Amino acid sequence: MPLLAGFATTLSLIVAIGAQNAFVLRQGLRREHVLPVVLICSLSDALLISSGIAGLGALITSSQTALHIARYGGALFLLTYAAIAARRAFNPAVLTPAEHTPTALRSVVLTCLGFTYLNPHVYLDTVVLLGSLANQRGADGRWIYGLGSVAASFAWFSTLGFFARKLGPIFARPRSWQYLDGTIALLMATLATWMLLG
Repeated sequence: MPLLAGFATTLSLIVAIGAQNAFVLRQGLRREHVLPVVLICSLSDALLISSGIAGLGALITSSQTALHIARYGGALFLLTYAAIAARRAFNPAVLTPAEHTPTALRSVVLTCLGFTYLNPHVYLDTVVLLGSLANQRGADGRWIYGLGSVAASFAWFSTLGFFARKLGPIFARPRSWQYLDGTIALLMATLATWMLLG
């Protein structure tokens, strides 16, 4: 039961439209550096969930300085990416997946790391919330719960990244990319504003 509980709870947290998921979806649609992106997201979740189970969650919530740095740094990162996505939406020359300008692996990796580690809600969901839920399972059950959580993360990001290409015919039209990037820009700006005002 702890394994299934961890799996289900984690899916309910990460299967939502957010900055990280939007980035993974976009990379999947572009068929560009999908494996590194999926691995970074999944392994990062594994690291953060394990840290929460090991007790890091209590340490983070006790430091207002750490929370403020994550909050304002994350908001700045999201606003920057919102501007980049908005520029892409107004630049049809780079919107078709077959003809887009390739992005360097280093740039994709750094962006993915930013979406993962500059979002304070990632810490609240994985380290604090999942860590505390796992620790309610006792010494034996907490790591089984954590294993279910990590499995859910790998399943979700793999599905999002590798099966996004099934949407390829829809995104063969530049207009679809414009809608996607416009939505991403709006989402990032909204999340950044919510982080600053929340």
